[in-house]
This record gives sequence, C-alpha cells and structure tokens, in this order.
Amino acid sequence: MNTPTAPITQDVLTIPRKDGVAGAARINLVGLTRPELRAALIAAGTPEKQAKMRVGQIWQWIYQKGVRDFEAMTNLAKDYRAMLAEHFEIGVPEVVTRQVSEDGTRKYLVRIAGGHEVEVVYIPEEDRGTLCVSSQVGCTLTCTFCHTGTQMLVRNLTAGEIVGQIMLARDDLGDWVKPGEGMGERPRLVSNVVLMGMGEPLYNFEAVRDAMKIAMDGEGVSLSRRRITLSTSGVVPEIARAGADIGCMLAISFHATTDAVRDKLVPINKRWNIETLLAALKDYPKLSNSERITFEYVMLDGVNDSDEDARQLVRLIAGIPAKINLIPFNEWPGAPYRRSSDARIKAFANIIYKAGYASPVRTPRGEDIMAACGQLKSATERARKSKREIEAEAGLGVVSIGSCETSAE
Repeated sequence: MNTPTAPITQDVLTIPRKDGVAGAARINLVGLTRPELRAALIAAGTPEKQAKMRVGQIWQWIYQKGVRDFEAMTNLAKDYRAMLAEHFEIGVPEVVTRQVSEDGTRKYLVRIAGGHEVEVVYIPEEDRGTLCVSSQVGCTLTCTFCHTGTQMLVRNLTAGEIVGQIMLARDDLGDWVKPGEGMGERPRLVSNVVLMGMGEPLYNFEAVRDAMKIAMDGEGVSLSRRRITLSTSGVVPEIARAGADIGCMLAISFHATTDAVRDKLVPINKRWNIETLLAALKDYPKLSNSERITFEYVMLDGVNDSDEDARQLVRLIAGIPAKINLIPFNEWPGAPYRRSSDARIKAFANIIYKAGYASPVRTPRGEDIMAACGQLKSATERARKSKREIEAEAGLGVVSIGSCETSAE
C-alpha cells in the first residue's frame, strides 16, 4: 500500500446537527429511520402499543404521497394531528433556483440548514428518469478533473437533507401517488437515483445509508436497490460495508490505469491504490454478471485515453463482472484538461468492447446549465480561479504547444 504524500481529506470538523431549522423546537421527521421515528413519536406521547401503526401511517403520508402538512393526514385523529404539528415538522431543502436545459435536464440549487447550498440534477430519458443527488456540501476529495473538487468540504449532509433531494424533485415533477391511485400507478418520473452529485458518499456513510434505506423502503419512496447507484472514488474500508448495509449498485470513479496518473486525477489513490481498490471490489457482496460494478472513466485528451490505456484497463478489471462507462470530459471554467476527440473515444471504446465488456459512452447532458458530470458546484462557492491557479493546486505543469496549453505529466 502506498504511503500518502499529500493530505487525502481537508482538515474539516463536520459537526453533527439536527435536521430542520437550527434552534427550532420541532423535530424534522424527514430522514428519521423507522426506529428513530417510533422513538420520537413515543417521546411525544404516542402510546407504545400504537407506535408501530402510527409509524406506518405517517411514513406513507410523507414518502408515498409527499404530504407536508399533518392536517392532511386524514386517517389520523384530529387531536393526534395537532400533537404532531406541535412537536414535529416535515421539511425538505429549499429550492433556490431551477434551471432547465435544452435537452430537458433540470438542475436545482437547493439551500439547506445553515444557509449552505448544493446542486441536484434530474436527467429524463425514454426509459427512466435519473436523479443525481449530493451527499456533502463541497467535497472531501480534490479530484483534479472535477469542478466540485475545487470547492472545499463544508459539511456532510444529514439523512434528511439527502432523501429530501428526492422529495423536492418529486414535488417539482408531480411524481407522488395521487388520490385513488395505488403504488403501481405512480408516474415514476424519478425511477433511478445516483449518488454522483457533490461529495464522496462513503465519507458520509451513516447518513447516506439511512437515506437510501428510506428510499428503498417498500412502503415509502419504494425504489429498488438495483435502481440506486453509489459512486465512490475508492474509500476501500467502506466498500464492503456499503454492500452489506445498503446493497445498492456500485460505481467506481476510476479514470486511470496506472497509480502515477490516478494519484493526480483521483488523489485518494495515494491512500488506497489501484491494486488495493480492485481487491476490495472483487469481494463486493452480490457481485455477479447481473449486478456488475460500473467503472466510470472520464476521457481526458492526452492523459488517459491511449490504446494502451484501454488495453491496460481490460487487464486490470479481469475477473470482475463490470461495465465501463466512458465519460467525455465536461469542461468548466478554468479546467486544466481537454475532452478527448470523438475518434479517440470511439477507438478506446472499441478495444474494450472487443474484450467483452460493455463500454457505453455517456452522452453529456445539461452542459448548457453546468449540470453535466463533474460540473456541479454550489453558486455561492463558484469562485472563478484562473486555469493556472487550478493547475498549480493540482500539481500539474503547463507546457505551451503552439498557441494552446496542455497538462504535462
């Protein structure tokens, strides 16, 4: 295992905080697990014999029907509704702005407790609607190709703030069970969730776990675990735990085929290198041809896109049921890299395909509203650093070639 030569995470203390408005007496029910909700209801005066039933009723109102007003919970007695309103609230992050791309992609800037902001992206497709949610304000990591990585970590999101992103998107899309409808008749505009927004999910494990348990609950949001994908840069000690405790699909932000290059692109590699990461992936629970690991690979011109890189990638993942998701680099102001050409991406994908692996090339979505992969960064933190400043922070030299600049290895 490599010895780290640079900090892997910022020196930031994440202070646990309650869901809801700071200082408010009422407890936010969004994000509480079933046992936590039961305990809260009993503490507020619900008889223990009724607690399980009340949890089920309230759970369905919040997560199936999207109700935020206790008065609308008509199968509860009026005095019980009054008690709930006195002690609790049903709060989700506030939508500050909503942008809609020419391709239909929606990007929400949302405000959470403390006035911090994160971004959430909804991507509509013919056969699915994918919601990309954030797990941290900023990011613990400093991946040099990622716009979010240029923003320092502010704090972890709570479980309520994570599942609340799904709820606010369903509000906007009208994606709740309507009166008289059953679960199977739901519009299901949000059919898939990917933890690929701002932050490293496995550095906020407990909150992510609890939020996804709520999302997968059959009497609530009711998403299949196979429709939830958690993307990690490679926090090796938490990978097996994620498989056991969450059980969702796994994606790896891989992006390089040698430690030398991955150390620069994904600095966490200095702590858990490629060999260590791949060993952990081979032991991921439920790994099979039907539940493959997705290797995300951003295509960077002249950095990681050679034919030899493609062949080495195939050698590295041998024995792991996998698909490789090739991502054309989505540029952002000051980015120190350029997108590989279409011809280079096609040649790279062809080598992988001939080796027997699915190698879809992700179509960039929402680029006109900075909603594409790697472009998320909250508006209040969107400081415009120069290209040279970002390159210097990333440890990249700049070599002049004619009238353009390229990153030097």
